[in-house]
Amino acid sequence: MATKKPRTRKPKPEDPRKALVIVAHPDDAEFLCGGTVARWCAEGWEVNYILTTSGDMGSRDPAMTREQLAAIREKEQRAACDVLGVKDVVYLRYPDGFFEDTAQVRERLARLIKQYRPDVVVTWNPYRTGFTHRDHRLTGQCAIDTLYPLVRNPHGFPEHLEEGLEPHRVNEVLLAGSEQPDYYVDVTDHFETKIKALRRHKSQVGQANLRELKKRVRQRMAEAGKEAGYTLAEGFRRITWG
Repeated sequence: MATKKPRTRKPKPEDPRKALVIVAHPDDAEFLCGGTVARWCAEGWEVNYILTTSGDMGSRDPAMTREQLAAIREKEQRAACDVLGVKDVVYLRYPDGFFEDTAQVRERLARLIKQYRPDVVVTWNPYRTGFTHRDHRLTGQCAIDTLYPLVRNPHGFPEHLEEGLEPHRVNEVLLAGSEQPDYYVDVTDHFETKIKALRRHKSQVGQANLRELKKRVRQRMAEAGKEAGYTLAEGFRRITWG
């Protein structure tokens, strides 16, 4: 069968910018980049999420099954997305704590990236020198390996061409959870929205004192803001491919 020649789609001037957040667990995005997502959505961006797991180990209650917890956390994530203005959230539903960077996962991610066609991707920084959760590390690595070169190359999963899914170039990636950020987003006006979204994850932060939660999150964002000259900010390591 002849391979279709990929076409390059140029964005129209009226097209909103698009962002895709690829993280491991429900509430990862809200802690890492909830203010940034809130700002983008307020500015008219289209933002979508992909979660590699449903956070089905996020409980110490022995009576809670993984299936029950996954359903709870997926519902909470959707509620948080509604607060922020996120359009869609996809759960890949790999076992929490056992996520692997495999060719199968990269194919699934590539398919979704070609469907959403984001301008910017936010994902976990897999290059941290300190401790990081295995799911976080492998999710970030898998996302980056999919973005370059698999999604942009017509020979990466060529079967997608037969389905009408063309290669897509993402030239900007923001790595969240970075020890030494070099890119900051001013989220001073979106602090309360971030907190409101976090509070939707009741199974994880529902027992936390609201005042203490705000204090802890604000302090972290103020430290990031100090580096960039903003009152409150979220920081990332930025990767660009020309």
